[in-house]
Amino acid sequence: MRIVLLGAPGSGKGTQTDAIIARYGVATVATGDLLRAEVAAGTELGRRAKPYMDAGELAPFDIVLGMIENGLKTLAQTNPKGFMMDGFPRDLAQAEALDTLLARIGQPLNRVLFFDVDYEEIVKRLLGRGRADDNEETIRNRLRVYEEKTAPLIDYYDRKGLLRKIKGTGTIDEIRQRIETVLDDVG
Repeated sequence: MRIVLLGAPGSGKGTQTDAIIARYGVATVATGDLLRAEVAAGTELGRRAKPYMDAGELAPFDIVLGMIENGLKTLAQTNPKGFMMDGFPRDLAQAEALDTLLARIGQPLNRVLFFDVDYEEIVKRLLGRGRADDNEETIRNRLRVYEEKTAPLIDYYDRKGLLRKIKGTGTIDEIRQRIETVLDDVG
């Protein structure tokens, strides 16, 4: 099973991650973890990424993509049940590059789960968390960035027949059951 979780910040993707891992045995592919592991291992990609990370900047996309490729190849050997990506891809260029990479290594996506939640509900949720960076202005800005950069992926994956909308409101268990309904038929 190879899936991408897609949805605005606060749509509930992170809340459902542990349940997906527990039920299906997939591994999470987190770009931040991959970057830190490559730096710690002193690989060529890690050495190239380190100056950006030390400066608090985003590593260039070609470095990130190389790390994702290395991580997925390792996962294919260590976890044959597959992977789940959350937080990547973030825009159309990344989605297209990921598709090319996955085709090259013979691991195309099975599903893209889109957590569909109204933005006003998201603002309410995030304000309720009480985090210092969760003020209304910051939240609405993150949603604008999401709408501009990431939301186009909804149509992209829908045209490929991979997108499944998950109604992201209700109880955690209700949302989990909707996810299971979509994923239980994936081989």
